[in-house]
Amino acid sequence: MHVKKGDNIIVLAGKDKGRTGKILKAFPRENLVLVEGVNIKKVHERAKKSGAKGVIIEKNFPIHVSNVKKQ
Repeated sequence: MHVKKGDNIIVLAGKDKGRTGKILKAFPRENLVLVEGVNIKKVHERAKKSGAKGVIIEKNFPIHVSNVKKQ
């Protein structure tokens, strides 16, 4: 893998094309990287107790390493 944790990168493809960010975590076996502020999705979380309400959380998801390059 050509990038590692802590590298500043530019996204080359996908909905976040052109954005820059820092790699938070790398998954070498899957060829994925988790980039700060990139590929954020809303995840619905179920209520834990019967009286509580569920919440919507914005969460980072990994992107393929071929879609990034070092800055």
